[in-house]
Amino acid sequence: MIRAFFAFILTMIFSSAHAEEPKPLNPVEIKEWEISYGGRSRDPFAESANSVWFVGQGGNYLARLNPETGDIFHKDLKDEPGPHNLIVGSDGMVWYSGNLEGYIGRYDPKSDTIEKIEMPEPDADDPHTLVFDADEQNIWFTVQWGNYVGRLELETRKVDLIPVPTSSSRPYGIIVAPDGTPWIVLLGTDKMASVDPKTLKLTEHNIAPGARPRRIGVTSDGRLYYTDYRRGYIGRLDPNTGQVDEWALPAGRNSNPYGMAVDNQDRIWVVETGPRRNTFVGFDPAQEKTISVTPIPSGAGSVRHMHYHKPSNMVWFGTDENTIGRAVID
Repeated sequence: MIRAFFAFILTMIFSSAHAEEPKPLNPVEIKEWEISYGGRSRDPFAESANSVWFVGQGGNYLARLNPETGDIFHKDLKDEPGPHNLIVGSDGMVWYSGNLEGYIGRYDPKSDTIEKIEMPEPDADDPHTLVFDADEQNIWFTVQWGNYVGRLELETRKVDLIPVPTSSSRPYGIIVAPDGTPWIVLLGTDKMASVDPKTLKLTEHNIAPGARPRRIGVTSDGRLYYTDYRRGYIGRLDPNTGQVDEWALPAGRNSNPYGMAVDNQDRIWVVETGPRRNTFVGFDPAQEKTISVTPIPSGAGSVRHMHYHKPSNMVWFGTDENTIGRAVID
């Protein structure tokens, strides 16, 4: 309850005014499916073009959408863990963060069974965002309020927790770079962090002063991109040189960019949550400019996380209006 209160206060500070909605530019095709279960449908993961898993954070469920038929499978989580994020392995296993109950869950759709991997420290009670490494041997994850980055070894179920030296750093979005290094944005600071996957040594990296990075992506050249939620920028860190570049988003300072995805052409897609109708924005680093702006039909309320499905060239997202959305990008 206390953490939820502070999260609410921080949201009010970061989002004190709505941004003006930018004009559409080369809009992409967006389709949304209404989710009758409600409960903040979010963080979809497409295991195929016609099988998209997502969580209901407030509704305490896992679900799978078939976009072709509109059918939805629904799995209640009776322990009410506030599932925050999920990822799906190549074996079809669904892994989710039990954000209110301090565990990572594994759901087997074939046997309809759940396994829970508890956090080894009591203060690591809010697993947040999960990501596989390249060969799906490990899940790397963030623990926002506990101030950890974690690694779950899938074969042994061993959990390693790596504390972030800066207090209240709020580890948030996470990716694994092409060289196998996990990178994390620290929302409570103007820093990012990387972890040596062999030694588990964590290193903090400064970015633009005053930034508040929320989500993170990586391009094929290993450069890191992040959404600066406070200042309204897309930022980039070159891990080889430490150079930071940034570009203002169309809705300006109050754009509150949140969800992010990188496509197979190394273009960056973000959602501005500041405008009353959230806008889905494409940015091309090669041209260093915005190439697309599309208002989200439902308004969205907020798009918190996105998933790019490479085979179909589609970006999936969930909204606070209880829809699951799909953007078809050319």
